[in-house]
Amino acid sequence: MTLAALAVGASLCGCGFTPMYARPGVSSGLSSIEVAIPNGRVAYLLREDLDDDLGRDRDAAPVWRLDLHIEQSRDPRGLTINDVAERYELGLKVNYSLVELATGRIAHTGEVTTQVSYDSADQPYAGIAARQDSQQRAASDAARRIQLELGVWMAHQK
Repeated sequence: MTLAALAVGASLCGCGFTPMYARPGVSSGLSSIEVAIPNGRVAYLLREDLDDDLGRDRDAAPVWRLDLHIEQSRDPRGLTINDVAERYELGLKVNYSLVELATGRIAHTGEVTTQVSYDSADQPYAGIAARQDSQQRAASDAARRIQLELGVWMAHQK
């Protein structure tokens, strides 16, 4: 078993494969990003997920600032005969800009979109809980996509 793991590891070294977090510039670059958000519940959830995903080092001064612009939509789906929605689809579109704090220049921009759906409920509390859960899922998905895009961008920087 150990011999097989060594063989696989040796073969990966020869092909130029490098894990994203093994490269010193990528992981330290991601952890030095400060996330600036607009007001709102989804923006707050997105910032919390991004801080976790990027591994934000709060003891070090940030090198980058990530500015976010969030557009949220809620569309009814699965209408009943009475024209009442049984399901909703929550759409989240996040435009982001990575700003270098030392110079103030925009180093990278991007856009991620995600959509999640949830069931409508007859009970008011259940409906609120379902909507809040969909917001959390959408924010988590968007944060992960942003983290991946930033990681790829940083890995390609010299």
